[in-house]
Amino acid sequence: MEQFMRELNSLQVGTVKENEPLANHTTMKIGGPADLFIEPSSIEKVKAVMELVKKYQLPWRAIGRGSNLLVSDKGVPGVVIKLSKGLDHLFIDGEGVTAGGGHPLIVLAAQVSRNGLKGLEFAGGIPASVGGAVYMNAGAHGSDISAILDRAHILFEDGLMQWLSNEDMAFSYRTSILQNERPGIVLEAVFKLNKGERAEVTKNMKIFKDYRRETQPWDRPCAGSIFRNPLPEYAGNLIEKAGLKGHRIGGAQISDVHGNFIVNIGEASAEDVLGLIDHAKTVIYDKFNINMETEVEIIGRK
Repeated sequence: MEQFMRELNSLQVGTVKENEPLANHTTMKIGGPADLFIEPSSIEKVKAVMELVKKYQLPWRAIGRGSNLLVSDKGVPGVVIKLSKGLDHLFIDGEGVTAGGGHPLIVLAAQVSRNGLKGLEFAGGIPASVGGAVYMNAGAHGSDISAILDRAHILFEDGLMQWLSNEDMAFSYRTSILQNERPGIVLEAVFKLNKGERAEVTKNMKIFKDYRRETQPWDRPCAGSIFRNPLPEYAGNLIEKAGLKGHRIGGAQISDVHGNFIVNIGEASAEDVLGLIDHAKTVIYDKFNINMETEVEIIGRK
C-alpha cells in the first residue's frame, strides 16, 4: 500500500483520505471506514485511479450519494471511489441530456423539468446519483431509468472505457449488467427525454415528490427501499400485514410510516439493520411462504 500511495499522490487525482468513515457518505449515516477513500476530480482521474488499482490488484468499490447502501460496521477493504464534484457536469441539447455519474438525480430531475422536458418526473424524490441510478435501474411511480436511458459511458475494472446502449445495459427490475456480469463505474449517462409543457412537467414532478414525502420516512436517515417487491405482492404491504412496522433492534427501526424502510433512529449500527432484515425475512416466510430479497446493497467486511 505504501508504494501505491506514493504513485497515487503523484497523480493528484483529487481528495484522498485514509480510514474515512463511510457513515459520512451514506444516507443511512451508517458505515465503518474505507481503507482508502478517493473523490476523483474528473473522468480522466477516475481512469487513473482504476489503472493504479488494477496494477496493485486492490479491491475497489464505487459509490455516489450513498443511498441504497448499507456499509458494514467493520468498514470496506481496499479503495472506495466516490463520484461527486468533478463528475457532476450537465449538458442539455434539445431533448437529449448528458449528466455526469456524480450528478444528483433529484437536482437533474428539477433542472430538466424547468426546461420543459418530461420523462424524469418519477426521479424527483430519489436521493441517488446519476451513476448509482443507472447502475441499479432506479425507478418509481411506474417508470425507471431503463425507460429513458439512451446510453451510458462506463469504465470497466480492466481499464476499458466504453459507451453501452440501453440494450447493452441488460436492464431488469432494479438491476443492470454492472451488478453481476461486468462490474464497472458509470461515468456519464445520456437520456432521451420528450418535450412537454413546463408547467405540467413541474406540476407532475411535484405531485410525485410530495407523495414520497407523505408516504416515506425521509425525515430520518435511511437507505430507501430495503427489499425488492416480490411482485405481484409489495414488500411494504407484506411487512405491514405481518405486524412488523415499528419493530426495533438497537438504533434501527422498521419505519412506522412505510414498512419497506428501515430508519436510523439514533446511533444505529449495520448489525442492527441486518438483524431487522433477517427478522423480517423470517417472519414473512413463516406467514406468507415468500422469500424476501434485499434491494439495498450490503457491502464491506463481514
